[in-house]
Amino acid sequence: MNLESLKINAQKEYQSNKDFFKRLKRKKPKRLDEIVNNLHQQKFQEIDCLDCANCCTTISPTLYNKDIEKLSKHLRIKPSEFFEKYLSVDSENDFVFKNSPCPFLQSDNYCRVYEYRPKACREYPHTDRKKFFQLLDLSLKNTFVCPAVFEIVQELKKADLSNQKK
Repeated sequence: MNLESLKINAQKEYQSNKDFFKRLKRKKPKRLDEIVNNLHQQKFQEIDCLDCANCCTTISPTLYNKDIEKLSKHLRIKPSEFFEKYLSVDSENDFVFKNSPCPFLQSDNYCRVYEYRPKACREYPHTDRKKFFQLLDLSLKNTFVCPAVFEIVQELKKADLSNQKK
C-alpha cells in the first residue's frame, strides 16, 4: 500500500474504525491481545518498515529523560545541548523532535541511533503490546501513519469478537 492510498483508505475507514474501537472499549474481549499480537506478527512478516519509514518522516516520538540521557551519551553531547539542537516541547508538554523527518533517519530509511532510539520508537506501532484496548485511540491515529496498523485494524474488524467476553 502506498502512503497516499493509506491516507485515503484511513480517512474512508475512520468512522467505522472509531465505532469499532468504541465497541471494543466497552467489551474488552478476553482474547483481544492474542488476536492483535497474531495479526501483528503476520503483518510484519509481509511489511518491511525500511520500505516505508512513514512514522520516522511524519510523526515525532515522545522522548523521556531516560531517552535524552541515552541519546546524549551516545552522541557525546550534554543533555542540554541535545535538547537545544533536536527537541522542543509540544502542546502536551512532551519532549518531541523539532522537525520531521527524524534527525536520525538516513536516506536508506535506517536509523542512525537505532540501538539507542527512544522507547516510543522501540515500541511503535504498539500493536504487539498487552492491554491493546488501552491503546485504541492511539491506534486509530496510527491507521493514518502505518500501513501495518491500518491492515491490522481492518483484519481485526473482520474477526468475530462479538462472542468474546471480558
